[in-house]
Amino acid sequence: MKTIKLFMLVCLLASASACELLQPGDIINPNVDEDTFLKSANAMQSWVNGTNKSFAEAIGTFAELTEILSDNYFNNYSQSSKVFDIPEILYTDADVTALQRYIGTLRESANYGIDEVAQADPETTNSHLFNLYYIKGYSYLLAGEYFTALPVEAGGEVKEWNTQLTMAIQTFRDALGYAGNQEDTAFINTLIARAYHKLGDKTNAVNYANAALECSIDFVKNVYFDGEKGVTNSIQLYTFGFQFQPLPRLDFLDPKYFVLTNLEQRPVCIAKAEELHLILAEASLADNNINPAKQQLKELLALVASRPVETVDDQRDDRHNGGFKYYPDSSAYKVAASPDEPFREGLVLNRQAPNFISIPYVSGTSVDTAMIDNATSVDDLLEIVYLMRQEIFFAEGRRASDLGIRLPVCEIEAANTSSAAPYIDAQIPSFIPSDKEMDAFEMDRDAKTVVIRHNMNKIIVANKGLECVIPFFGGSRAGSGF
Repeated sequence: MKTIKLFMLVCLLASASACELLQPGDIINPNVDEDTFLKSANAMQSWVNGTNKSFAEAIGTFAELTEILSDNYFNNYSQSSKVFDIPEILYTDADVTALQRYIGTLRESANYGIDEVAQADPETTNSHLFNLYYIKGYSYLLAGEYFTALPVEAGGEVKEWNTQLTMAIQTFRDALGYAGNQEDTAFINTLIARAYHKLGDKTNAVNYANAALECSIDFVKNVYFDGEKGVTNSIQLYTFGFQFQPLPRLDFLDPKYFVLTNLEQRPVCIAKAEELHLILAEASLADNNINPAKQQLKELLALVASRPVETVDDQRDDRHNGGFKYYPDSSAYKVAASPDEPFREGLVLNRQAPNFISIPYVSGTSVDTAMIDNATSVDDLLEIVYLMRQEIFFAEGRRASDLGIRLPVCEIEAANTSSAAPYIDAQIPSFIPSDKEMDAFEMDRDAKTVVIRHNMNKIIVANKGLECVIPFFGGSRAGSGF
């Protein structure tokens, strides 16, 4: 019988009570083969535990690396990627390989649980299958949002990003058959709406967004970590401290992953009701319907205002701490989104002792009703939509995709799969500033002002006709039915 190496990977840190492949002291038993595992008690629960662990680690790492790939964070220290900020994305980069491996591991782990473990374990429940199907679907979603192309099966030919998203939708529809409640259904419908949005399929995106809101108007779906068992949130390490520094106009949202107790690992959100309003507002603007878009954004403001806020001690971060450049460290600073735009107050927090700060850890935004009311054109409102997307999904690994950036197939894949050859170059749109310019700003310590060099939301809107950004404007595709 063959040894199930994949199981050893995903179940390594599962608890002894849930994973009988672990000997006393959490030592992996090297003598357990596939047949023994499949016949063991609680096999499916053990497999799901291990797959969830891998999923959590993947989500944390994607957030860590793609946030510095965007204008949200600058890596102001020596750890993590030092080239994604440029942005420089080479198919030989070990981080590109790691992210691709996470996707493959999640897909194959979910497949094994669905195809093999579920058939062997009579204690398999709909909840187990729901869990595995949404992780499998999410693996395709990550591939479709972040890569130009990837394999869809072990050892298979690579498929382009739009095929990945189509497969995500199909898999999420399978997951719906195992949903246990309205929150589950809202979660999956939101992921389907998200995939259709990225495909530019306005009809289906709107249908699924509305269906999700009918199930729940305020749901949140998180991925959880476990500090006691060493399942850590990668992005928390870099953002609760001084390593990654936020773009000054986003200072009020950082650190989203704070620490209140010893060994605490904060969850990362993978879906929430806020996204539905953003999709619906963009759809209205694509139809040149300004007033409905404004109403949708005002409903979104009310939802964001209802989300919790935590008081946090962030005094150890003086916005430099030996890093490469200084960041504003006082609420006295005013920030302009670009050299031609007015200064705004309230975007930078005073975290110096003895001050504590208040952080909206589900969703936060600097947009208010007046900004929405004062917008007079489709482009004005689109810029607000993408500013709200940037702020609401801050530190969740979504921004680089909104900027139209995609990773290449990694070197190992390219060397072993002939169909990978056309996809060894990253997709970095020509409107993306180079040489770390996305993170650039001028700070006047005496005048207490910060001027950001590039307002990327305005730049995104100026390029809305391209396929890589603002999907409903870049060439929509006819829906295939609800």
